[in-house]
Amino acid sequence: MKFDTFVLGGGMVGVSIAVHLQKRGLSVALVDRKPPGNETSLGNAGLIQREGVYPYAFPRGFGMLLRYALNRSLDVRYHLSAMPKLAPFLCRYWYHSEASRHAAIARSYSTLIEHCVSEHRALVEAAGAGALLRAGGWLKVFRTARKQDAETREAERWNAEYGVPFESLDAARLRQDEPFLHHSLVGALRYTASDSVSDPHALVMAYARHFEQLGGRVLIGDATTLEPHWTVRTQHGRIEARSAIVAMGPWSDTISSALGYRLPLVAKRGYHMHYAAKAGARLNQPVLDVENGYLITPMARGIRLTTGVELGHRDSAATPVQLESIEPIARQMFPLALRLDDKPWLGRRPCTPDMMPIIGPAPRHKDLWFAFGHAHHGLTLGPITGRLIAEMMTGTQPVADPYPFRVDRF
Repeated sequence: MKFDTFVLGGGMVGVSIAVHLQKRGLSVALVDRKPPGNETSLGNAGLIQREGVYPYAFPRGFGMLLRYALNRSLDVRYHLSAMPKLAPFLCRYWYHSEASRHAAIARSYSTLIEHCVSEHRALVEAAGAGALLRAGGWLKVFRTARKQDAETREAERWNAEYGVPFESLDAARLRQDEPFLHHSLVGALRYTASDSVSDPHALVMAYARHFEQLGGRVLIGDATTLEPHWTVRTQHGRIEARSAIVAMGPWSDTISSALGYRLPLVAKRGYHMHYAAKAGARLNQPVLDVENGYLITPMARGIRLTTGVELGHRDSAATPVQLESIEPIARQMFPLALRLDDKPWLGRRPCTPDMMPIIGPAPRHKDLWFAFGHAHHGLTLGPITGRLIAEMMTGTQPVADPYPFRVDRF
C-alpha cells in the first residue's frame, strides 16, 4: 500500500496530525502498535489548558529542592537507580527554569497555547464529540491564604502578559460551586478560558473515527521497522509513503536515535485511579489540590485521581507510591468511595529540558518530520500541533512561528 505520508503514533498528537493532513487532501496512514488513544493519551487529567502559557518548570528554591532531594514530596518522587541517567537532563531542565529563561520560553510557548481551545473545539465539532467537552474551566483549591495569595499574584501576571482570564473564589463561593469539597479549604482560582473532557481516550477515538471518515487509514504496525525512504511494517504488510512523521510521545527517541538523532527526551511517569463518589456526592469540574500536588476530576468512569511526577526509567515496573500517599488526603478533601480499577494506571509524559515540544522537519533526512515532547500538555496541544505540522508540510502559512520548536535547537 502506498500513501502520501504516514504518522507513527496514535495518541492525541499523532491522531491530530493525521486529521489535519488528511483534510488537506493527502492520503494518510496512522500507524501504532495499539488502537488510537491507548497509551499516554488515555490517562491524563483531561485538561485543555489555555492558562498553561508557562510550562512546568523545575523548582529552584532551596527548600523545595531539599524536599525533593529527600524524596519526601507528594508531587515529585524519583527512583534512585535512574538518577545517573537522568541527572544530565535534570541539570539542563534546572538551567532553563531560571526566571528570565522561563519567561522567554513562555513567549514562544504561548503562541501554541493561545490556539489550544479553539483548535480542539473545531475538531470536536467536526468529529461530533461535543458530549465529551466541558467548558467553564477548572479549579486550583487552597488550604492556606498564603498559598492562595501567591498563586493569585501569578494568575494576575499571566493575565497581564497573555490575557489569561481567571476568577478568584473565597471559601463561601467555593462551597457554593463545589459543596462536597472539604470546608477547611480557604478558596480557589478558576481558569475560566480552559476546557476539560470527560474521557480523553474517547476523544482520541472520536478524532480517529473522523480521520477514517475523511478517508484515512488506521493500521496496527511496528514503528521500529521504519526505513528510509519511507516504509514501515504493519499487519497489512509493509507500506510506503513519500514522507513520515514521528509522533510517538515518550517512545519517539527509539526511532529518532536509530536514525542518528540524539534528542534529550525523558519520560515523566504518572499514575491514575478511578473511584466511585459516596452516595449523593458529586464533583462538577477538575480540582487541583495545590499544596499536595494531585488532581481529581469527574470522568465517564468515575472520579479520576491523578498523581504528580515520578522520575524513573521509562519502562521500569510501576511503583505507585505517590498514589498510595495521596489517596488518604484526597479522601479527606472529597468523599471518594471504592476504587473502580483493578490496579493503578501508569503513563509517561515525553519531556524536553527546555519544556517545549519538538515540532518540525528532521534536518538530516528528507521528508521526515518530528512532533513529540509535549510533556504535560499533549492533550492540550495535540490539535494545534497537527495544524502546524500540516501547514508546514503543505507549504501554507503556519498559524504560529515554528522556529522555537525546531529539531536542531538541541
